[in-house]
Amino acid sequence: MSKGSVLPQYIAGLSASFGALCMGASIGWSSPVENMITVNTEYGFPISSSQFGWVSSLLTLGATVICIPIGFAIDWIGRRPTMLALIPPYMVGWVLMLFAKNVTMLYFGRFILGMCGGAFCVTAPMYCTEITATALRGTIGSFFQLLIVSGVLYGYLVGAFLPLLTINILCAILPVIFAIIHFFMPESPVYLAMKGRNDDAAKALQWLRGKDADIDDELKEILEESQKQIDMPQVNILSSLRRPIVLKGLGIAVLLQVFQQWTGINAVLFYSASIFEDTGSDISGSDATLIIGVTQVTSTLVAVAIIDKAGRRILLLISGVLMAVSTALMGVYFQLKENDPASMDNFGWLPISSICIFIIFFSIGFGPVPWLVMAELFSEDVKSVAGSIAGTSNWLSAFVVTLLFPILKSSIGPGPTFWIFTAIAVIAFFYSLFFVPETKGKTIIEIQDLLSGGKGVKSDDKSQT
Repeated sequence: MSKGSVLPQYIAGLSASFGALCMGASIGWSSPVENMITVNTEYGFPISSSQFGWVSSLLTLGATVICIPIGFAIDWIGRRPTMLALIPPYMVGWVLMLFAKNVTMLYFGRFILGMCGGAFCVTAPMYCTEITATALRGTIGSFFQLLIVSGVLYGYLVGAFLPLLTINILCAILPVIFAIIHFFMPESPVYLAMKGRNDDAAKALQWLRGKDADIDDELKEILEESQKQIDMPQVNILSSLRRPIVLKGLGIAVLLQVFQQWTGINAVLFYSASIFEDTGSDISGSDATLIIGVTQVTSTLVAVAIIDKAGRRILLLISGVLMAVSTALMGVYFQLKENDPASMDNFGWLPISSICIFIIFFSIGFGPVPWLVMAELFSEDVKSVAGSIAGTSNWLSAFVVTLLFPILKSSIGPGPTFWIFTAIAVIAFFYSLFFVPETKGKTIIEIQDLLSGGKGVKSDDKSQT
């Protein structure tokens, strides 16, 4: 029988992940418009540096507060309807940004944009892993991170060459494009089976695998797993989250999200322009952000291509080592320059190359893998809420790191600050080595077996032993 087509899975995965591009554009918006609205006052009213700091950081705060509520919403109304329901508030956020008459309107606009983007960060990775065949789960699950960094680059590009009004309009149309595309995508067959809509689940799965595909075995597995969840004694979500296997998965998912942020990615991204300027480089701040944006997208494309071949853990390990080395070198450079500025005149290439190494290896490991693993580790009854807790830890960490970096940089110096990131990257390496299970090519049943202390052996392998 025909194995069907993988193309519908790629289309649906890219469609859902387009919401991440919307969030990435909001993140990328901050860097190029800073001088436009603080120095040139292109909004027509003054904005101080501290006020701009809040304009930037309210995006991450909005994402932080929405993750847990959206975890309940995607179980109540579904994955696809939840993502489509985010479009009206997304447009409200951009309307506030477009027609802001005072800084308060900017605050509310950025907070709303952050809420919508944070909601996508929980919903899209879950949808992508649920619609995808096991062999493609890593690749399509990594689309989310790819579209985030593509959105950041989009924000950098339009910001580098266009006026503020045009920038805002080009960012505001992205959610509309998402709505038009995703409207034609199916709901997750896993969610439909959970709700007892077995015929709809079969139709959705057939669309995703191709009209000629034999879906009988896969549909049977989905329905059996869903029935098992339905037949389990009904307990409240807090009791479910306290199950040892869930707590173990939650610990892994949360810590990977925390490591993603506390190894310094947002500090490097948000302050890359000033880092380039601190080195005396001839590269302008806007050129620096474009270089970093292109590097991120290219490296994440590599991760998408290899993640289902190499596996999750090995990418985390390589990523952790190289991030530790690059932040250590940045710390050495800035510490020596602080002690004797003239001694580093010929070494301006060192922090620039270190930043690029950091970005490359973050993008193949700790960039995409935490989002993917977050969507892989949990059974259906707790996946939404557990994933939302992990997402909350990510955005809260992003807010704290972004807030603390300039404070630490001025109080203890840039060198020791980067060494803190080095120490965290080393911890992340050893945590990944000893505690993170390899989920490549495993079904949810096999992953649950791994978490409970088994070997996660494939069912067909077990039958041969």
